[in-house]
Parts: sequence; structure tokens; C-alpha cells
Amino acid sequence: MTIALEFAKRINAMKFEDYPQEAIDWAKVAIIDTLGVTLAGTLEETTKIPFRVMGAGTAPGPSLLWGSAMRTSPLDAALINGVAAHALDFDDCHDTLGGHPSAPLVPCGLALGDDIGFSGRDFIEAFIAGYEMEARMGLGVHMTHYTKGWHPTSSLGIFGAATTCGRLLKLDDEKMAVALALSCSMSSGIKANFGTMTKPLHVGLVNRNGLFAALMAKEGFTASFEAFEHKQGYFEVYNGAGTYDANKILDGWGDPLQILQPGVAIKQYPSCAATHPAADALLMIKNDNNLTADDVTKIESKTYEWRLQHTNRPDPKSALDAKFSVQYVMARALLDGQLKLEHFEGDAFTDPKVKDILKRVESTAHDLADDRFSATVTITTKDGQTIEQYIPRARGRGPSVALAPEDVQTKFINCASRVLPGDQAEQLLAAGEALETLGDIRNITKLMETTKANVQAAE
Repeated sequence: MTIALEFAKRINAMKFEDYPQEAIDWAKVAIIDTLGVTLAGTLEETTKIPFRVMGAGTAPGPSLLWGSAMRTSPLDAALINGVAAHALDFDDCHDTLGGHPSAPLVPCGLALGDDIGFSGRDFIEAFIAGYEMEARMGLGVHMTHYTKGWHPTSSLGIFGAATTCGRLLKLDDEKMAVALALSCSMSSGIKANFGTMTKPLHVGLVNRNGLFAALMAKEGFTASFEAFEHKQGYFEVYNGAGTYDANKILDGWGDPLQILQPGVAIKQYPSCAATHPAADALLMIKNDNNLTADDVTKIESKTYEWRLQHTNRPDPKSALDAKFSVQYVMARALLDGQLKLEHFEGDAFTDPKVKDILKRVESTAHDLADDRFSATVTITTKDGQTIEQYIPRARGRGPSVALAPEDVQTKFINCASRVLPGDQAEQLLAAGEALETLGDIRNITKLMETTKANVQAAE
């Protein structure tokens, strides 16, 4: 049996009734978090440009463009809402995937839901299956895949998107295998485009293409069942000989579920996750020692080499670039004592006070080979004091350091209320927390409909 069919068999064997309650609870946390950051992301020019180019506001269809009263085709909605899901880089992360697991799954699943309808329970079942598929791909291809320059949220996330949509379309094993094989030919996304609008576009394309692959497979389209293991297939082309192991993906499937171990990582700051441990360390030093920017003469950070490669941006040139600058993140945290959405909007990155602090920042790689999620920050004060703080893992980076439920709820309301009236945001939160009891998933998308801002059409 081919690898695509082996994947399909395992995917279709996953059932809601077999999931532990903890997995269902974490799925709801991840889905709710994605709804919030996506709604906030609809306000970004990153989202508005593809909306204008695609003319989505004029194309009829059943699927909501979140944060508006407009509807369009499921494929167009999946793309535009998918861009919005990653526009702020505030969506959740996952260690095995090496990227963002929920943004490739939620927009396409709900775009399809507006078309065909299904229950909240069905969506959770399909979401966890998609999560498992994309994350386990990371087990078989990392770290070569990651260091080669692929953006795993895109290049691996597409298999999660196709899986989630395939389950919602009730594809049998052979058609599910076709959807995955088709996804092999639509996988893309390079890290060279980090810090630009193209990074969130990757996620829009993943949502659109994953849904497209599942719909095509449902209609009888064909693809090679050997698309993964063929000598010119996914593993050899995207990774290369000797750098992948399909058995690591297949063995132990769902035991434990990837959504539980290593689990969901909810972001506390709206910047690249690789900057978060340094931000935590700096804020801890600042708060414990009552420091202001004027007290500090030097900031030194040491982070994991592979993460520093895309966060070493000592002089960010745009708001998006600033999200990927560990130097800017620390400078802003020192100045304001927090990191908010506003710090990565407009011309905030040009703040003269931040620019002054940036002159005092030095960021290098640490030499701890297996310490991928840590940071050490050392601050030198005007009176010659040296204060060092090591953070093994940023707060929120997985269940062992999970954000408190009230912090997740506050983040959601802060994001969603940028677009929805306050009472509607609260209703959406309540619906998400009771997702498995909803008879029709369209009750969720209905709560994201608003004429408050007409955000996609703005400007």
C-alpha cells in the first residue's frame, strides 16, 4: 500500500468519540484563538489587497468574508480569510510542525461549512485529524525541511487543510489519498518572504488549495498514490535523499495526539514566536528591577541559531519586518513594558525612542544545540550592574507553560472587538466554547458577520 493511502486510512479512522476530552478542549482553544486573530487580521492591508485583486466582494457565493456582511465562493473565502488568519502573525504555533497549525485549518473548514453545513462536533473531529496530519509530517521531514527554507505552515499545513476538508466532505480512503497527493503538487512557501505580506499569503493559499484538493478529489480527479515516496515525489524533491523518514509519520499515529503532545502554543505577543522567549526574559528583568529605558546601556540576547536566522533584523524597515525583529521586540518591551498590536502597526517601528534603544541591542546565537525555544537576555545598567535572565520556553509555548484561560479569553475579545460590536464578540466566544454542542457550524460564521466596519472593502 502506498504512503498516501496509509495516511488516508489513519485519517479516516480518527473519530470524535475516541478523542480524550482534553484534546477536544484544546481544539476549542485553538479554534477560538484563530477566530479572534483572524477577525483582527481582516483590518490589515495584507488582507485588503487580495480582496481587491480578486474582486471577492462582487462574486456571489455562500461563504462569509469574516468581519463583513459579504459572501463569496468557498475557495475565495478560504484564501482571503486564510490571509487574515496569519496577517498579524498572532496565531498559534506547534513545535513538531515548526509553524502555525490552526490558521491552515479553520478558514477553509468554515468556508466549506457555510456551503455544505455540518455540526460543531464534525468540525472538531475534522480539525483534530487535520492537525494530526500536518504536525506528524514535521516528524518525518524536520529539521532538514525547515532549515532548507520551506515555510512549514504552508509546505506542511496544506496536508492538514486537505485532511480537514476531506473529512468534512466524507472522502473515502482512496479519495482522501488523492487529496493528499494533489496537495503534494500545491505545497509551497519559502522563508525568504518572511517579514512581508507574502508570508500570510502563504496561509491563504494553503487554505484555498487544501479545500480545492479535497473538492477535486470528491469529484473524481486523479493523482498519483505514490506522490510522497516516488523518486521524483514530495519527500525526495522537498527534502532530499536520506533526510526524511515516512515511518516516523506513520508509526504511533494519534498516540498521543499532536494537539496534546507537544500541544497547542498560544501566542501572547503579536510577533514572530521566535522573539517571544527574549521578550519574556527582558520583561522579567525590567519588572523585577524596576528598570526604564534610560537605566539601560546595553541589551544582549542569545537565541537558537535557526530562529535567529529570520529574527536578526536590527533595523526593521516596515511594521511587518518589526514583527520578525528580536531587536525591535526587546526595545519596544523595554520602552513600554508590554507588546501590543499597536506596536506593530503603521509607523510605530520608526518611533525615535525605540530607534535609540536599538542602538544598544546586540543579538547573537547561543550554542545550546537542543535548546530550540530558549533565550538568554543580559542587560547592563548605567551603574554598571549586569542582570541576566534565561527563559527555557516562552509563556504560552505549549501546555506545560500554558496561558491562563482568562488570558486566552482576553486576547480573543481584544482581537475580535476590533471588528465586532462588544456583545457580538462575547457571543462568538461563548459559541466557540460550546462548539461541540452546535448543530450547525454556520452559527459560528453568522456571529462573525457585521456591517460595523465593512472591513475588506475599506479603502
